[in-house]
Amino acid sequence: MTYFDEIRELTKLIPTTIVDFSVNRERTSPPTQASSNFITNKEQGDWAEDLIYRAINESSKNYVAVRYGKSDDLIAGDEGFDKFYNEFQDELDTIGKRPDLLIFRKEDFDSSLGLDISKINHNIIYDYVKKAIAGLEIRSSAFLIDKYEQEMQRRSKFHSEKVFEIKNKILSDYKDLLKQKNKNYIELLESINEENIHIISFRRPSWKATERLQNLSLLFKELKSHINIIQKRDYLSITPKVEDLKVVYKWIEIFNVPHYYFQVFFDKSFGISFKEILAFLTEPEKEGEFYEISPDVKNQNKTTIKINTGKTKQVAYKIIEPEHKSIRKEMGRGRLLFYVTFEGGTAYLNIENLKSLLNIDDF
Repeated sequence: MTYFDEIRELTKLIPTTIVDFSVNRERTSPPTQASSNFITNKEQGDWAEDLIYRAINESSKNYVAVRYGKSDDLIAGDEGFDKFYNEFQDELDTIGKRPDLLIFRKEDFDSSLGLDISKINHNIIYDYVKKAIAGLEIRSSAFLIDKYEQEMQRRSKFHSEKVFEIKNKILSDYKDLLKQKNKNYIELLESINEENIHIISFRRPSWKATERLQNLSLLFKELKSHINIIQKRDYLSITPKVEDLKVVYKWIEIFNVPHYYFQVFFDKSFGISFKEILAFLTEPEKEGEFYEISPDVKNQNKTTIKINTGKTKQVAYKIIEPEHKSIRKEMGRGRLLFYVTFEGGTAYLNIENLKSLLNIDDF
């Protein structure tokens, strides 16, 4: 069974409510104008791609990273952008979405084509691309993951302590009322522990007949608010868009090259295979702990699969932050945009994890 065959079998098991691979993708229209935030995010993504590109080429003895993803400096509002955007849509329908980077064994690397084949017509490099051992889609996130996780641990500890404090107060001061009103609440409270606090659910009472009942209801309200905070997503994630699944699948169908997503934070980077992403989507019981699916306000509210980095592989254990500076861009009619560009920085690769992820024995 080929790599594509394995991917195809997985797509058959994914609920069509998430993505229906039997339905053609919807072609999108070009946006009319870009925002400063959009350009900054694009610059950050370009930096993340360059970071991984340099890290692989500076560290590997046996492999070469080559730029491949469709890219251009044009943005909505620039002359020629609509033509570029529609050509990109044509390519998505023809060969799918090119990953940002291709990884070749050095003996398969074509030095005459160089380290950037992103602007070469796909007909010319069709057979060459098939020689790649991996395609990498690079995503970026403006977080320091270590500090984020420290804060989430602090948040969880604080609200857990509040939950058990309120639980004990209700059982010690109001158990008599609960016996009168609803004994099920006693059983519920006594069952709350460190193991189930992340999944426990209940409908809080709204008793008002007496002052004690009102106070009891307020305690339940406070209890539920602390539990709700504990149950919020507390992990940073790798973020493939649902709409991209079909065009990544199309690319794999044509080239049969293993595909991976890398997420670059400003202190570490994590990776996961496209195959494992699809496998997660076939197991709804993993939703919540391993991933969630929701609109992403930072990505034009596009529905995004947010995969817990704790369930992926760390591919860079340390990143030195880049230099950054503000840029002024003048658009049509004198409209000004100010955005941030990034340059430099260094990623220190976790070689053993990278080898395991890419399923290679050397590096």
